[in-house]
Amino acid sequence: MAISNKYGKIDIPDIGDNEPVFILRAQDILAEPAITLYRLLTAPHGNTLASSLDRDIENFRNWEGIKKIPD
Repeated sequence: MAISNKYGKIDIPDIGDNEPVFILRAQDILAEPAITLYRLLTAPHGNTLASSLDRDIENFRNWEGIKKIPD
């Protein structure tokens, strides 16, 4: 079980027991820019994660729910 300071223990496949995780939600108005910055940090390392993050950024951008400052 992964551990989030905010959400507690979370069952995420391939995450080790007691491994800390940080969760960004689409309702968080700061999440999309944060993922975009993370993508910029990964790109120079020749990592395939950058293209995967493009899809995540688009999903966050297109989410139709209410966005707000995180609590």
